[in-house]
Amino acid sequence: MSIYDAIIADHENHRTLMARIADTTGASEDRKAAWKEFFYDVKSHAAAEEETFYSKLMSKTWGQDSARHSVEEHGALDDLMEELNDMDMSSPGWLNKFNTLRHDYEHHMEEEEDEVFGRAREVISEDEIEGYGQRFRDRKAEEMTLVDKKRADSLED
Repeated sequence: MSIYDAIIADHENHRTLMARIADTTGASEDRKAAWKEFFYDVKSHAAAEEETFYSKLMSKTWGQDSARHSVEEHGALDDLMEELNDMDMSSPGWLNKFNTLRHDYEHHMEEEEDEVFGRAREVISEDEIEGYGQRFRDRKAEEMTLVDKKRADSLED
């Protein structure tokens, strides 16, 4: 599986989870479960994406702006996710903020898939990035185990 296919597979899962969250109400068990899965998966996905795909794209002059822009968006999305994680799910404010996150994240995924991947394919040859799909998935699995530790560390800062 290519790095592009691996990232798109995650994006499809994230879209499904966001739709599932939007279809729930209040602090229901289904919303809590879908949010927890989404929160951990997106956090580990973003970290793995930055460490594998975006680090490779940044090594190419022409890809640096795209990579920096996407990494900045990751930061903004992460901030929204942290705010949501600390809010009462049954409050109207939670759903409003979630809808903002969903809109912003859908835009981010479309931009990656439609623009960033195209640019990456122009500057990174297939043989140069071969194996990065598996590298991404391995890194994501590792990052999944680090989400709570990284959150605790950032709260200490």
